[in-house]
Amino acid sequence: MKVDKFLLAILGTVLLAYFFPQFGSKNSPIPLSLIGSIGVALIFFFYGLKLHSDKIKSGLKNWKLHLLVQLSTFLLFPIIVLVAKPFLVSEEQELIWLAFLFLAALPSTVSSSVVMVSIANGNIPAAIFNASISGLIGILITPLWMGLFLQQNEVAFDLGSIYIKLSTEILLPVFLGILLQRFLGKYVAQCNKQLTLFDKSIILLIIYKSFSESFEEKVFASVSLIDLTYLFIFDLLLFILIYGCIGFVSKKLQFSKEDQITAQFCGTKKSLVHGTVFSKILFPSNVATGIILLPLMLFHAMQIFIISFIASTLGNEKGSR
Repeated sequence: MKVDKFLLAILGTVLLAYFFPQFGSKNSPIPLSLIGSIGVALIFFFYGLKLHSDKIKSGLKNWKLHLLVQLSTFLLFPIIVLVAKPFLVSEEQELIWLAFLFLAALPSTVSSSVVMVSIANGNIPAAIFNASISGLIGILITPLWMGLFLQQNEVAFDLGSIYIKLSTEILLPVFLGILLQRFLGKYVAQCNKQLTLFDKSIILLIIYKSFSESFEEKVFASVSLIDLTYLFIFDLLLFILIYGCIGFVSKKLQFSKEDQITAQFCGTKKSLVHGTVFSKILFPSNVATGIILLPLMLFHAMQIFIISFIASTLGNEKGSR
């Protein structure tokens, strides 16, 4: 198995933030926040350019599969985290639990979901549809989930202003991209590799800024190696439980093998892109976004490793027949 280069880049970015936090601090002369905001708007503009209205219309036919994936992404994940709250953290570690709720409320991701489904010989068109529509649903649902609990924890959370930011930085660029898709869509398809590199660069920039501020303010001083181990174990249990539940329901609904693969792969994904972007918008400056992103980054790395192994195994099984 190949090591995911983006995961290595994330690790390198965190180390860079640890040794050189001054460039991403609040007093830095480099306007990383502004650069990040512009980059995010461009990411979702290009995302809109890739969305074909014909594919969205045709994708609606397989509604049982789509419903299962979206309910798993936006309902099953948060419910499990809510049920686990008394066993996960104490009152002093409320921020860690909020970080897990943030992870649970995020949408699925497009690129890695489609790639893994392709390797495992799953339903690729359904994967593209689900991952794409999930990102749009998340713009509405994720802030609602977080608003229910951030307001209770005396965090400055104004849902109206949050939606204004999401609309200007994400929703507006997406719909602008959709409108221009017929004119620019073919050029975007030709530059797919370059756009993927751009997306990842912006995400690394946001991660660098988040962790620079957290390291400078010493917010990780209270997070021990044992705590990190617990976080990883809970991430792993969360993934296993969701993966198993989706597999069970898929069999009860008599899905084909291709649809079951798509449901399990897309339904267990959480978007690091949306996570880094949403953390920048949803949480005020007095909240340590480095801590908020920690469970998500661990889940992202663990999920890619496990799904890569499963996808390779399934792909080899079909190839050997």
